[in-house]
Amino acid sequence: MASTEHDGALPLPTFEGFSPNILLVVAPFYRKIADDLIAGAAATLKAAGATHDVIEVPGALEIPPAIRMAHRRGGYEGYVALGCIIRGETYHFELVCNESGRGLTLLGLEGLAIGNGILTPEDMAQAVVRADPNEMDKGGGAAAAALHLVALARRFAG
Repeated sequence: MASTEHDGALPLPTFEGFSPNILLVVAPFYRKIADDLIAGAAATLKAAGATHDVIEVPGALEIPPAIRMAHRRGGYEGYVALGCIIRGETYHFELVCNESGRGLTLLGLEGLAIGNGILTPEDMAQAVVRADPNEMDKGGGAAAAALHLVALARRFAG
C-alpha cells in the first residue's frame, strides 16, 4: 500500500472577500469510487468555505472539454477533475490516462485553476483506498490543489 503521509501538505488557503465557487467534473464509470472522490472533495471545499457544483461526464476523456466549456461560460474560479481509470489489458488505459492528463495540463497552462483527482490505479483495491475520504482522500487533495491555485490566481490578479 502507498504511504498516506503528507509531510509537505500545505494548509488550506483562506479567502478574503467572497468564497470561491468550484465545479467538480466527475466521470462516474466506477460509481462507488466517484462518490467517495466527490465526498472528499466536497468536505475539503466546505472546510475552506468554498461553494461547489457537480456535473457528470461519460468518461475521463470528456473531463477537460467539459471544464473548458464551463470556463467559457463563467461562474467558476476553479475546477476539480474526478474519476478513475483502472489498468486493463490493452493500451486504452495509457491512452485515456495520458490524454486526460494532457488536456488538464493544457487548461492549467491557460490559467485555469484545476485540481486533478483522476485516479490511475492498477486495480480496484488501490482505487478504493485512494478514493476513500478516510484513507488517502485523493478527492480532497484535488480540491485542495484547486483552492491553492484559486488563491494564487487571486494573488497575481492583485
